[in-house]
Amino acid sequence: MPQDNPPERPVRRSVSSEPRPRHKPGLKQRLASPMRWLHIYSSMFGLLAILFFSVTGITLNHPSWTFGSEMKEDTAKGTMPMEWMGDSAKEPAKLEIVEHLRKEHRVRGLVDDFTVDESECSITLKGPAYSADVFLDRESGKYEVTQRFAGATAFFNDLHKGRDSGKAWSLVIDISAILLIIVSLTGIALLLYIKRRRRTGLLSSLGGLAVLLLILWWCVP
Repeated sequence: MPQDNPPERPVRRSVSSEPRPRHKPGLKQRLASPMRWLHIYSSMFGLLAILFFSVTGITLNHPSWTFGSEMKEDTAKGTMPMEWMGDSAKEPAKLEIVEHLRKEHRVRGLVDDFTVDESECSITLKGPAYSADVFLDRESGKYEVTQRFAGATAFFNDLHKGRDSGKAWSLVIDISAILLIIVSLTGIALLLYIKRRRRTGLLSSLGGLAVLLLILWWCVP
């Protein structure tokens, strides 16, 4: 009896070992990763600064919120060495006088004004939530210094405004503002990469802008 022929085996085709060519990502894809990195780390680096300026923005908008802080005033008297007083032909030793006040009375802040006339000197120093006024008699060397302290809330509010806080803190404010700009712009850029959220996100941004403009137009006197 004849036997059935065995089924034919499928012919295996040789697969080429050469890798398939990869498409180079476009500019949009190449920018996504560094944009995400910049957004995350700029927001984390400036997190405390952003938090600080957000909280003090609220307290600054409500100056009556002192949280128990009250204005304090301290008055003291003393005598300067006469050789620092100068005369009609010579100016007083301003640096020595100010440093003496800092050492003896813990006066702080920046010198805002140093006025000299024939009989007396008046000195004003200012810092965040702080001021000091000094009246100095050039004929006797006697002086009176009055220091005023406005409390912690006023201190942080003045830091927010950069009032009498020096160049270093002014630089901190500038850097914080730049970080906020970077976080905002990179956030918008990342939103454009998400197709499902792009339309809603852009409409929300435009809606927020419209609300601000309406408040500015109708509510701000």
